[in-house]
Amino acid sequence: MKLKLSLLSILVCGIGFAQNTVSEEEFNNIEEKVIEWRRDFHEHPELSNQEFNTAEKIASHLKSLGIETKTGIAKTGVVGILKGDNPGKTIALRADIDALPVTENNDLKFKSEVKSEFLGTKTGVMHACGHDTHIAILMGVAQILSENKDKINGTVKFIFQPAEEGPPPGEEGGAKLMIKEGVLENPDVDAIFGLHINAATPVGTIKYKPEGTMAAVERFVINVKGKQAHGSAPWSGVDPILISAKIIDGLQTIISRNADLTESASVITVGKITSGVRFNIIPETAEMIGTVRTLDPKNKELIINRMTDMVSTIAKAYGGEATIDFQNNTAITFNDPALTKQMLPTLKNVAGAGNVNLMKATTGGEDFSFFQEKVPGFYFFLGGMPKGAEPTRHHTPDFIIDESGLLLGVKTMTQLTFDYLNQK
Repeated sequence: MKLKLSLLSILVCGIGFAQNTVSEEEFNNIEEKVIEWRRDFHEHPELSNQEFNTAEKIASHLKSLGIETKTGIAKTGVVGILKGDNPGKTIALRADIDALPVTENNDLKFKSEVKSEFLGTKTGVMHACGHDTHIAILMGVAQILSENKDKINGTVKFIFQPAEEGPPPGEEGGAKLMIKEGVLENPDVDAIFGLHINAATPVGTIKYKPEGTMAAVERFVINVKGKQAHGSAPWSGVDPILISAKIIDGLQTIISRNADLTESASVITVGKITSGVRFNIIPETAEMIGTVRTLDPKNKELIINRMTDMVSTIAKAYGGEATIDFQNNTAITFNDPALTKQMLPTLKNVAGAGNVNLMKATTGGEDFSFFQEKVPGFYFFLGGMPKGAEPTRHHTPDFIIDESGLLLGVKTMTQLTFDYLNQK
């Protein structure tokens, strides 16, 4: 009899942990709440490191579920700890909670009318990247799991992270600060999972990629110094605008002539250049701000070294001086290959094998990557594009998500938790 029970247990574990699957009724009962939460967060967005009301709503929900709740982590972050009825590993589930300085342009009934100031400029505030859906999904997962503690072998940490889009200049924030303040400790996290809704992926589908999935992001600032002169006599000065143009041109040769693009994509973009005050004055200085995106550590090192050498050398060749400073915004979003392989059956069981698709890497960035540097992590994309519709773009005023895709997010994160914690 004992042998038969043992064999039965093995068979049950081998077919996707069916004994721990939450009923469809439980999921369906929470869908309306998840959509309601999402709409509330969408209507009342808050910028990075300013998510005070957002955090209060999250914390209130977690406490109502009897989940141990910590607030004020990395300024406005919230962490919930749910201990299952049985001992085991610790898994972390993460959602980002900040919005963007974007003025919404659509006719949603819950459209954001919030106004704020960003870097001295008045702007609207909008969840233009779907973080409102991430919050609502994880709140739904927390409720489902709290009602099924008896089926959990181990501990679940719910990480609601502020400032994924980057803290304001001069401030710390985001995943880096959460890690610094010990979010992956007490208890120590064994693995972390996250998702991102995607407006170009059809509802009902999931995209994933093992290893490098999103790019490391470096912000750079180049300061060029020349010599001021009258615009009619350029020979009497050193033109920092001309030097800047030559530097921009030179930087692109690193991508076209030095980076091995057959191995992985790389990008150098100068997004802002500031110089001068008047049409007939050659200014003394210029400033350029831009970004480097890489998907391979070796390429990243090569590009940064070449940029550092090139900037000063080009400026010197034209009689000026230039310096470049880098700020690391995100690491490579690297899905642990073994963990990805281990959890892929869960994605297929929940969404259907035909709805789970391998994707190419993207040059967008995600500070979830900093968690993955510390513990094995798996990050995937959830479909949010209405079937048959044209996709909208993230970080734009027209960004829109089909809410019918949220329930799949709740189901997937819930089952990933059960399957990871309860396997032998």
